[in-house]
Amino acid sequence: MARPVVLSVEDKFRLVFSVISGEMSIAEAARRSKVSEQSIGNWKRQFLEGGKQGLADGGRPGSNPQVQRLEAEVEELKAALGEAHVELRVWKKSAEYRLGPTRPSR
Repeated sequence: MARPVVLSVEDKFRLVFSVISGEMSIAEAARRSKVSEQSIGNWKRQFLEGGKQGLADGGRPGSNPQVQRLEAEVEELKAALGEAHVELRVWKKSAEYRLGPTRPSR
């Protein structure tokens, strides 16, 4: 079985850019670079999701520093929202205890 072709990030970028700009089809890019159409498609997706760095990272989830920072921020916000929700529930319970049950509005 033949060894898979290993292309540099720059070569992948040139191929993907050619496909995106309409210079060549995915099939043509695959033939010229001696890789599968699936590889070209994967590189295109990686580039669209993570730019040139996405190609360098090989599309590994979370390998992009910006993605890591945003994921950490999402986790912080989830924790803050959870804490606020608990505080609101405690506040409502204490208000109900102090004021008695509320009557439904008409």
